[in-house]
Amino acid sequence: MAATVTASASPAMQEISCKTPTAACTSPPRTTTTTTPTPARYMPSPLVLFSACLVLIGAGGPLLLRIYFVHGGQRLWLSAALQISGWPLLLAPIGVSLFRGRRHGVLNLLLPPRLAGAGAVLGALYAASCFVYALGSQALPLSSSSLLQATQLAFTAVFAFLFVGLRFTPFSANAVVLLTIGPAVLGVGPGSGKPAGEASKTYWTGFCESIAAAALAGLVLPLVEVAMARYGRRTGPAARVPPPYATVMQMQAVMGAAGTMVCLLGMTVKGDFQAVPKEAAGFGLGKTNYYLVLIADAVAWQLLNLGIMGLIACASSLLAGIMIAVLLPLSEVLAVIFLHEKFDGPKGIALVLSLWGFTSYLYGERAQKKLEAQKNEQLVAMKTGDLELAAP
Repeated sequence: MAATVTASASPAMQEISCKTPTAACTSPPRTTTTTTPTPARYMPSPLVLFSACLVLIGAGGPLLLRIYFVHGGQRLWLSAALQISGWPLLLAPIGVSLFRGRRHGVLNLLLPPRLAGAGAVLGALYAASCFVYALGSQALPLSSSSLLQATQLAFTAVFAFLFVGLRFTPFSANAVVLLTIGPAVLGVGPGSGKPAGEASKTYWTGFCESIAAAALAGLVLPLVEVAMARYGRRTGPAARVPPPYATVMQMQAVMGAAGTMVCLLGMTVKGDFQAVPKEAAGFGLGKTNYYLVLIADAVAWQLLNLGIMGLIACASSLLAGIMIAVLLPLSEVLAVIFLHEKFDGPKGIALVLSLWGFTSYLYGERAQKKLEAQKNEQLVAMKTGDLELAAP
């Protein structure tokens, strides 16, 4: 008898149904030959790899946002909108995906109403996170704000424990501790990480704002996973097929549209629309480059957001937080190369501790997957043995 073990890479998005009995489920075993189970290996799906690549490509978003501030940009709600307003780029891919899956009914492929409502609320919360992140990015160098954003993994792990039921292992707990201690090193001395000539009050305000932005983003990721698991069930013929990537794009578009409305409201109140032409005229890189930076930044952030949403849908919110932590070394390198930021001792220590925590988590995940694979193999072997004993 052949036993097949399948591992779902998306517990929040995939539903496994066995309504029609198969021959393997109903037919008695015809042989008593003992089969040694093949060791299972955890292999990420192509959509997980694709989403991870989008996150890496979108690493230019924080860099371009810092360039906006360094060369004279000051509009906080505008900078928050850049992080979330690129969602119209998804309309064409969503339309193509729905057209290709029209045999299941286009209406059945759209987001369920409750999931769309949850996405709108989470989009507004994410817009608040983007605004707080803009505050921190305005006050701190990119290298410092990136290190502080690494604490997002710790917040994601804690909130995933509270809302998703994540179980801490010694390795994940160690990662949370290290990713918390690492950014704290930046505040050990009065000049650690603080740019020359910047007031201590401004630096510490940006420090706290970056931590707050990491906490808000760390809250949003598990809530998105919970919403997609609870409200993502489909009806009709589409319920029998795996959710297409159009679901990921639709969720991102809904969150982006809701967040954009919040940012537009803030821009209207603060008079950003009237200030943009004046700000473009006085931009350090020129008026044309001002608009190019805004457009490129919106595109980069959209790729980053879509990649994060894909990781949440196809894997977990914790993996999305890990990929954000992976951007830490890349952001450091980009800041030193393009912005000529100083990389001093405290930043080096914080970077080492953050990378140590990231490596610890990856090792723990690999060990956990290996342990789960061994348990599955033992379970298959026990069931095979019971069937052999029951055979006439």
